Amino acid sequence: MSKEHNIVYEEYVSILKQAVDQIRSARVVIAKQINSATQAVYWNLGKLLFEKQLTEGYGSGIVNQLSIDLKKEFPEMGMSPRNLWDMKRFYERYHLSDEKLRQLVAVLPWGHNLLLINKIQSFEAVEYYAGEVISKGWSRDLLLNAIKMDSFSKVQNYISTNNFKQTLPPKSADYANEVFKSSYNLGFLGITEPVKELELEKRLISKIRSFILELGKGFSFIGNQYRIEYNNKEYFVDMLFFHRGLQSLVAIELKIGRFNAEYVGKMNLYLSLLDKFEKKENENQSIGIILCADRDHLDVEIALQDINKPIGVAEYQLLLPKEELQALLINEIKYQTDQII
Repeated sequence: MSKEHNIVYEEYVSILKQAVDQIRSARVVIAKQINSATQAVYWNLGKLLFEKQLTEGYGSGIVNQLSIDLKKEFPEMGMSPRNLWDMKRFYERYHLSDEKLRQLVAVLPWGHNLLLINKIQSFEAVEYYAGEVISKGWSRDLLLNAIKMDSFSKVQNYISTNNFKQTLPPKSADYANEVFKSSYNLGFLGITEPVKELELEKRLISKIRSFILELGKGFSFIGNQYRIEYNNKEYFVDMLFFHRGLQSLVAIELKIGRFNAEYVGKMNLYLSLLDKFEKKENENQSIGIILCADRDHLDVEIALQDINKPIGVAEYQLLLPKEELQALLINEIKYQTDQII
């Protein structure tokens, strides 16, 4: 048997992931270098026009002639009069800003910078959007949509119910915040009266397909009351999943009542055990979600303050809107019919 056949599938997935990450990282570096060099040229030309005190009224003739002559020398650089005036605006806008902001806008594509100049006034908001473009690779259209949705204000007003940004690498934290919701609808369980936690878990297991659909894409169910033994003691995780995108085990603890700070300590222990005994070498650290009926944001914030494991606290609802309930029933009937056939 050849060496290649000895490489198990999980090892190959790890090799592929590392290769893709290397290529993507290299592309990002090259793109940043190109953008940075271009912005440096535009910055210096904008500075020149600014220092010569040229305005669109007084200096139009000079800038028009400058455009003609620069196009002859550098036909590929797009030195139109409009672009030259935009370079001056670019310099005017940021030359008195702090170094961090100047470094951020220096690596953005020119079209992104023009969009920020035209649409955003606050330096704080520019810093947020520029950071998102760099970390998430937003296209100009995605940036425009984020601005129209006023994403900056929503982030400012958002009260986090997890500690992902403090415990995960930046890209993983952003992805985890996209994957996990702050609220889950368990109306597909058909619960109309109070139940105990074990009963809630039992119903979720019986409807595991629907629960996975509610969690979102990428989740695989591993087991419930997942047993971990350590130091002659047994520990049981309510529900254990694996998320393919995050490459992480995901532990979910179910709580019938309100969030209690002591739940965090218990989840922190479970995650330590999972990372020590269950996590594979090529996987990322495990993530915990405490799913409860209600929570207070301040209670969650203080409970997570000094925790070094990634933990989120989410609420669940037991009622579904009529339209969603009908669609769910149709899908469930179709699924059961397919299983019989």
